[in-house]
Amino acid sequence: MYGTLKPFSSLLMRHPVALACANRLGDLARLVQMPHPPHVLIAPEEFSSCGGEWIRGGPKLDEGKVVLYFHGGGYFSCSPRTHRSITWRLSAATRRPVLALDYRQGPVFKLADSLADALDAYDCLLGRGHAPGDVILAGDSAGGHLTLVTMLALRDGGLPLPGAAICLSPWADLTDFPRRANRWQDPMLPAGRVRWLARRWTSGLDPRDPLVSPVLGDFTGLPPLMIVTGSTEVLRDEARRVAERARQAGVPVRYEEWPRMPHVFPILADVLPEARLAFRHMKQFVSAVAARPASRGDSAAA
Repeated sequence: MYGTLKPFSSLLMRHPVALACANRLGDLARLVQMPHPPHVLIAPEEFSSCGGEWIRGGPKLDEGKVVLYFHGGGYFSCSPRTHRSITWRLSAATRRPVLALDYRQGPVFKLADSLADALDAYDCLLGRGHAPGDVILAGDSAGGHLTLVTMLALRDGGLPLPGAAICLSPWADLTDFPRRANRWQDPMLPAGRVRWLARRWTSGLDPRDPLVSPVLGDFTGLPPLMIVTGSTEVLRDEARRVAERARQAGVPVRYEEWPRMPHVFPILADVLPEARLAFRHMKQFVSAVAARPASRGDSAAA
C-alpha cells in the first residue's frame, strides 16, 4: 500500500482534472462485471436522481429489514460495484438485503446532491413499507460521512430515524485543519491530500456546519452507532471524536479501533482475516440493537 495506493492517492487528489478523470474511469468501471460468489444475488435499482443495486448475500434473508449502504471514494470515485466485497458480506452478516446507493458525486455534483440522494433513497424505503427501525444506515469513508449527515438531517427535519448506523473509517471533519496523527503511519491516505480534497468540496460552504463536518454536530437523539477504524489511519482521530460526541449525547456507541489496520480494511476481506472478523462484530452489533428494548423516542419515530 505504501508503494502503490498512497502514491496513487497523492496523484489523484492533487488537481481538479485528476478528479474528473477518476470520475470518468469510475463510469467506465460500471460496465465491468465485478466477480462475486455464485450464491450472491444482485439486482439493479432506480431512484429519482440516481440508481443503485440490491445485494442479497444468501438465502432466507429477512426481506422486511434492510441496510442502506453508502460507498466510499472521497465523493469523486467508486460505486456500489467496487464495494461488493463489503456489501454482500454485510448482507450475510445482518441477514437482510443491502441496498447500495449509487449517489451523485463530484466534481460535477455537490455534497448537497449526495445528501439529497441519500434522503430520497431512505424515504423510498419507508414508502415501500419498511419501518424506520428496520433500516440500518451504513457506509465507509466518504460514505461514513454521508451516513452521519443523513442521520443529522433526518433528526433536524423531525423525520423518523433508522434503527442503527455503521460507519467504517468515517471522514467526519472537513474543516481546514492539518492532520498530524498517523501522518506517516497511514499506508493509504496522504494527510495533505485529504485536506486539499476537503477544501475543494467545502468551497462556498461553512465547513463547520454539522451537515458538512458531522464531527461538530449534536448527536442527541440519534440511534445506536458502530464505528470501525484502523489504528494507523489519518482519519482515526475523527472516528474517535464522533464516538466521544455521540456518547456525550447519550447515544449507544460501539467503537472499534483495530491495530495496524488500513483505511476501510473490511473491503479487504478476501485476503485479510481481520477484515472477515470485523463482519462478525458487525453481526453482533446488529443483534444487540435488535435485542435492545425500544425507547420512547424510538416508539415515537416508528
